[in-house]
Amino acid sequence: MYNEIRLEKSLYSIGGKTFTQALTALDPDENYQGTELSSLDAFERQLKRFDIKVSGENCDRVEKFFTTAETAVLFPEYVRRAIKQGMDNASILPCITAAVGYTDGIDFRGLTITSDDMTTTAQGEALPETTCALASSATEVKKFGRKLSCTYESIRKQRIEALTVVLKNVGASIARHINLEAVNVLSQGAKTSSIAGATVAYSDLAAFWASLPQYDMTTIVTSPAVMADILALDEMKYCVNDFMASGRVVTPYGVTIVKCSNLDGDKLIGLDNTCALESVFATDVIVDFDKLMSTQCEEIACSVMVGFSKVASDAVAVMNA
Repeated sequence: MYNEIRLEKSLYSIGGKTFTQALTALDPDENYQGTELSSLDAFERQLKRFDIKVSGENCDRVEKFFTTAETAVLFPEYVRRAIKQGMDNASILPCITAAVGYTDGIDFRGLTITSDDMTTTAQGEALPETTCALASSATEVKKFGRKLSCTYESIRKQRIEALTVVLKNVGASIARHINLEAVNVLSQGAKTSSIAGATVAYSDLAAFWASLPQYDMTTIVTSPAVMADILALDEMKYCVNDFMASGRVVTPYGVTIVKCSNLDGDKLIGLDNTCALESVFATDVIVDFDKLMSTQCEEIACSVMVGFSKVASDAVAVMNA
């Protein structure tokens, strides 16, 4: 049972497993089906075991994690989860990524596809061809991370929920830089056009949408300033109900507009998110667990390694605004 597990820092060092995965191997979730603990994972069951409340009216203070040597083992995983949640909240990858892969290396070779124009084929003639090959060069998996400078003395009396807000902010900062890297990879080598006038018009958006004749432009990524110009168009006021229902900005013809806060310049990147980009992770979110289990820690360091590769290069277009 979960209350009989011995928590040790060695659970962070099991190759190929996160702390929660290692803990789940010792305390399988299926053992709790049909019980009041069925909605909790292995880590959350340990929080319940030691009565550590991380949110709500009766939220504990950070020092509750350091009551015993075993509860201290839980602190790095709490930190990792809070940072990961902040990354997930700020990430635009679900809107622009067609496939997610994983690698043990420091680089990878993605797949690329090219297709002949589709035509009817007369009897005896060759069929139009789609070619799938490894990319001509390897893609580097880059590290994205951030260090939060703090001391145990400065946070020990803070409510855990307040520290969670700080950690989510750290995660969001990492995610925004990952977003920018993904968008830069998408825009490299893409065909480029420009708006007709001095500012973005609805006719520009319509023409941009039609600039991928072989693909369905599902997503447009742009800066906050350009997005504000688009939202100010009279035609976009008819999309308010869709935004209220889904929380997404969608044009009348179904293209989702996504804000990339770090994107420089007045440009829009349009893509078919079913085939344009692959993301490959070399690590999950990593924190320095040794330092975090010590009450003498002076910083919280976290990082993740990820790279991006275009799959169908002609499924992306750029418009300068």
